[in-house]
Amino acid sequence: MTSSGGDTTTSGSGDIVRSLELLWGTETPPSRGPRRGLSLERIVTAAVELADAEGLDAVSMRRLSTELGVGTMSLYRYVPGKAELLDLMLDRVQGLPADTVVPRQADWRAAVETLARGHLALYRRHPWLLKVNQSRTVLGPGTLRGLESALGGLRGMGLSDPETLSVIIAVQSFVGGIARMEIEAVEAAKETGVSDEDFWKSQEPILARAMESGRFPLMAQLSEDTFSAEFDHFAFGLRCLVEGFEAVVARRAADPS
Repeated sequence: MTSSGGDTTTSGSGDIVRSLELLWGTETPPSRGPRRGLSLERIVTAAVELADAEGLDAVSMRRLSTELGVGTMSLYRYVPGKAELLDLMLDRVQGLPADTVVPRQADWRAAVETLARGHLALYRRHPWLLKVNQSRTVLGPGTLRGLESALGGLRGMGLSDPETLSVIIAVQSFVGGIARMEIEAVEAAKETGVSDEDFWKSQEPILARAMESGRFPLMAQLSEDTFSAEFDHFAFGLRCLVEGFEAVVARRAADPS
């Protein structure tokens, strides 16, 4: 498989073997660099910093070469293209930031909360992650360390391995939805120059008439604070997840069969 070009947003879409070699350090690095200090580590760091600052679309081999002060072709001696670079970027940012480390002996409820809050913090640090199709993750050391930590914290649930993995998927999917809602609201305000408050306020006259029409009785009965920005949807949803997991764990403990 060859590199898929400069605009990829899908992990594992390049040369998977080359990505794995670079992630696990099994490929011999270039014997000479085009400039003292240039390395794969530095290239990936610069790519992540650029994506954090300007979004994933800003990351290209040409732009990175400018940021690093080298010729574009020099980068290809270290990484085949953007598709493989994306695999390296993903493994870097998902490689166990401090707030996602789950102590092995922690209560599984605390582990679920740590996992959820850690992933929310991860999306806030790196919003471009929401733009990446990670259905085919290339498994590097950072990604596996993160999964190892999550599994260690959830062993106390007493679930089967597929069920434990499903808990992780459920938590990550919930967090991804909350993070997308939060980050896209920020992006919309930046792109349009209109704040969330002004956007919703501009709709009030039409909505007031709609509520008075009698066509939407349930909506009309909602309390004034229903859509308040003060309500913590993340905390409420996470509590519901944990309580749901508790019910499953209790049933399993009562009837292991």
